Amino acid sequence: MKLAALLRNTALIATGAVLATTTTVVAQGDARGDPEFSKVFAVYQRIKTSYVEPVDDEVLTRGMIDGMLTALDPHSGYLDGSDLQRLETMIDGNYSGLGLSVVMEDGAVKVISPFNGSPADKQGIKSGDFITHLNGELIYGGDLDDAVAQMRGKAGTSIDLTIFRPGRDEPFDVTVTRGVIELEPVTHELASGNVGIITVNEFSADVGADVYRAWNEIREEATGRVSGLVLDLRSNPGGSLDEAVALSDLFLDEGRIVSQRGRARGETLLYDAETVFRGDMAEGVPVIVLIDAGSASASEIVAGALQDHRRALVMGERSFGKGSVQSLLPLGRDAALKLTTARYFTPKGNSVQEGGIKPDIAVPQLSDPDLALREKYQTRESDLRGHLINELGIKDEELEVDKIDDPRFKLTSEQLEEQGIEDFQLHYALETLRRTTKSSVALRR
Repeated sequence: MKLAALLRNTALIATGAVLATTTTVVAQGDARGDPEFSKVFAVYQRIKTSYVEPVDDEVLTRGMIDGMLTALDPHSGYLDGSDLQRLETMIDGNYSGLGLSVVMEDGAVKVISPFNGSPADKQGIKSGDFITHLNGELIYGGDLDDAVAQMRGKAGTSIDLTIFRPGRDEPFDVTVTRGVIELEPVTHELASGNVGIITVNEFSADVGADVYRAWNEIREEATGRVSGLVLDLRSNPGGSLDEAVALSDLFLDEGRIVSQRGRARGETLLYDAETVFRGDMAEGVPVIVLIDAGSASASEIVAGALQDHRRALVMGERSFGKGSVQSLLPLGRDAALKLTTARYFTPKGNSVQEGGIKPDIAVPQLSDPDLALREKYQTRESDLRGHLINELGIKDEELEVDKIDDPRFKLTSEQLEEQGIEDFQLHYALETLRRTTKSSVALRR
């Protein structure tokens, strides 16, 4: 893949708001840094002359690059070869495989999330699962690229996965048949009571326009006026900052959407309403935004903007807490640097870094039989090694979960299944919109 083609798109990176840029980076000498660089060169020379086996310069150079970036934060990285190919695949949104977003964590392949409706999703693979074996072969301690390559393949073929799920005593095996994965960034439906549901799975190109189109189709399907709208951003890892601004602008007719503040002069930017779409497309319609621990970056920009402007009621669980922006800086034709260049802030000046977006109404996903275990082992930005610290400061008690039992949320997953409720959070949002008037929820007050 040519880097120029990649940079024509706004890149989608799991849990990242990424800006494609053609900024020219010029290394400038600094006398104060020379002693430190001399240490690097000394280590390089000693390895070349004294290591037990000959070492290629390419291996040492890549190791130095990776080491520098690892020392910064979890979201900066060097992309070339297969890394760029995976990025291209995510942008294209069409490949044959299982439909999983995975990362390497302490030598293990960890599932960030299965894509909605994918083969992996249908077989019950869940966020937080660890894949230990592929077709009976141990992959722990191996290379992530190799594991991803094995999981991809021709549609219709099958692969056996051994899954370790935190909280369970024994791993278990799942056979998944590969399929053609066509990522749908935006889906919609009309629920009973003329309540619309728009689900945004990722912030790839044209998401703002896709949501606008989905809203108009909901209006056409409705029998009369649409009485409410659920904007579902759960398990949405983020993507394009520009598309997050566009989506927010659909519901706002004035004010700040998000501010981006960086070290370099050109990295401090302000994004306001009425710059992408004119007016509030759903004026007068109550809106609920659903978020959870998998809602990150661009998702948090939208939730924070609509919450601060009191245009929507935010419901669900505290979000992931990624408040930084990554830029793609080209390094030649076939490589790029994904570098954290700025932090972003909500309209009221709040940083979501570490703390995330706190919902107005906390609603647990009671329909998940593994809810207690999943909450125990849930990973957020604040759990990542080397994460950026919220410079505004967050008190520990602000991140603590309220342990007091809520009488509204007593039903078990088995009881909900008997009632035909497969998604309790969505069900609760829909019922909230059905039983409230437009003047009492999710509108400016």
